[in-house]
Amino acid sequence: MERSFRQEVGKLRLGEGAVFHGEGILAVTKALLQSGVAYVGGYQGAPVSHLLDVLNDAREVLDELGVHVETNASEAGAAAMLGASINYPLRGAVAFKSTVGTNVAADALSNLASAGVRGGVLVVLGEDYGEGSSIIQERSHAFAMKSQMWLLDPRPQLAKIVELVGRGFELSEASNTPVLLELRIRACHLHGSFTTRANRAPPISTKRPLTGPDFDFGRICLPPATYVQERHKVEVRWPAAVQFIRAHRLNERFDGDLAEIGIICQGGLYNATLRALELLGLADSCGGTRVPVYCLNVTYPLVPEEVVDFCRDRRAVLIVEEGQPAFLEEAILALLRRHDVHGVRVLGKGGGPGSAVLPLAGEYTGAVMLHGLARFLELAAPAGVDPARIGATLRALTAVKQRAAALLGAPVPTRPPGFCIGCPERPVFAAMKLAERERGRCHVSADIGCHTFATLPPFNLGNTVLGYGLGLASNSAVQPLSGRRSVTVMGDGGFWHNGLNTGVANAVFNRDDGVLVILKNGYSSATGTQELPSSPRHSPHKSAAMSIEGALRGVGVHWIRNVDAYRVARMRRTLDEALSTAEPGLKVIVADGECQLERQRRLRPETARQLAAGQRRVRVRYGVDEDTCTGDRACIRLSACPSLTIKDNPDPLRREPVTTVTDGCVGCGLCGENAHAAILCPSFYRVEIVHNPRWYDRALERLRTGFRRLLS
Repeated sequence: MERSFRQEVGKLRLGEGAVFHGEGILAVTKALLQSGVAYVGGYQGAPVSHLLDVLNDAREVLDELGVHVETNASEAGAAAMLGASINYPLRGAVAFKSTVGTNVAADALSNLASAGVRGGVLVVLGEDYGEGSSIIQERSHAFAMKSQMWLLDPRPQLAKIVELVGRGFELSEASNTPVLLELRIRACHLHGSFTTRANRAPPISTKRPLTGPDFDFGRICLPPATYVQERHKVEVRWPAAVQFIRAHRLNERFDGDLAEIGIICQGGLYNATLRALELLGLADSCGGTRVPVYCLNVTYPLVPEEVVDFCRDRRAVLIVEEGQPAFLEEAILALLRRHDVHGVRVLGKGGGPGSAVLPLAGEYTGAVMLHGLARFLELAAPAGVDPARIGATLRALTAVKQRAAALLGAPVPTRPPGFCIGCPERPVFAAMKLAERERGRCHVSADIGCHTFATLPPFNLGNTVLGYGLGLASNSAVQPLSGRRSVTVMGDGGFWHNGLNTGVANAVFNRDDGVLVILKNGYSSATGTQELPSSPRHSPHKSAAMSIEGALRGVGVHWIRNVDAYRVARMRRTLDEALSTAEPGLKVIVADGECQLERQRRLRPETARQLAAGQRRVRVRYGVDEDTCTGDRACIRLSACPSLTIKDNPDPLRREPVTTVTDGCVGCGLCGENAHAAILCPSFYRVEIVHNPRWYDRALERLRTGFRRLLS
């Protein structure tokens, strides 16, 4: 795994009144156990992917409580699992990445929200919005509104997050509605402490199973039940949720002496808001603030009475809401008008000329919040705040940034993401570039995963990306209209997630004639190397009898080739064969090569043990002959390996830098394979470093040394 929590899961056993110290995701797991959850599941995806790692590492703790853990095949499977709470008083929780995971799970979540739940349901969403995000820029808020599910956005503090996990289950049961809990990446990796409660064994569990099945047609999402369900959502469940939120004070108010102004912020942005106020001299690091703040730990539904009460008698209120559309801002404006609250100026993203103090879209970073709040204070001009002091503070902080830029001398070069050193996917794309050089360019449908980096330089391979496992499906219209065979690239994670059904089965059924390259690295590598059905090694609680090739044959694929991913020349020949063969139907190339990160994690401890025990060990390294290197950089352009770079030419008569291999090399051999397959200069050499050599190693080295002397 990307990180093991085996040493930390002992904290999940902490009892009543103990103090937990640790990371956000581990705290969420503890909160689930304290809440009497009966079953948990999910699908890996940043920033909550390691929640599943924690759950798998903590299986012994969960088994003691009778909690069922499921590693779901997709977000749709995870959401469908929550159907157990429709019929039975079972508390269930799942976790996946939003918004792409929510989109995948939309069908099940919509039916779940319509039918309603008896047991509390909590969906933990990794809200991945902003510059560091790896997905399309959307928000969970729209989905919550569309399906009438309540959305929690807790203030980033462990005690508050843990509290809202428990309250989330209670809110779900009080309103018979699924609850979404969104956690930004800062909240997931936040460290802190909270006072624990004892874990609760669920009343119905693997140790105490159900006594019999339950049936109620009113919970089936078919007419006429759906009409009754919709009316129940609006007339009963929504008011019940609002009443619960208000009664238990899930939202928080932080009062200050500058009562003529106020700030309404999403809970997840509270820390950023307070930090900006602190820098402007209007708050302290302990949470004290001069500007009143209404912190929305529940962003949907809003509590009208709380909003009106906070805004009444204020001259100006700032809405801090990250992302577009401005759901909160528009809703608050409508609420104030509906309740005849006049005289308060609402500022935020819009609201009229001069009212846009924060950007419409994009992540609200510290700098964005600082400038936005300074602009708000300038427009609101509250008594007791010196605008000149605010301006001077802002200029001083800006000057620090400018001085830092001046010290750098020039902007830091952009560094697009790329493949890891020794990644088995890099040689596949090198082979594709070589095939492209000979056969011309063709349309390449890309997919989600590490391999999406191939859309960036130097490969620039991948014309479209439509979703996880949807690469082949997105190629179904391009293929028949392009006049030639096209190529789809898909990872083994995408294959098992969605690609087998929507892509491969669809292509076979419709007799499509394309080429599919499946990158079989053995893990869901982009999210932390979680296990897949076809992983080379499995945990004891997983089945190990599944293979990609067997699944392909099972749905009717006949043309299948399994190729070692590192053999560039063979991969290129196989691609040529697939693109030129007269055989109709889908052609699948399985590029087989274990994820290098996982391979090194396994080999390095093993190597260290062998060396410590005095065992013989051979390590392979590659290098470049400086006398032979011509400096044309074709090898770098074809592989883009981070360990392949340049250095000054040691020959004083040659000015052109030479290529070199750094100490980061893991010995995958791609540089030599590329040099051979592309007929590049013969400057690469292979070295075997023998640790703890035996007598025959020393004898062979003496023989080689003597032979070299004869040749010289």
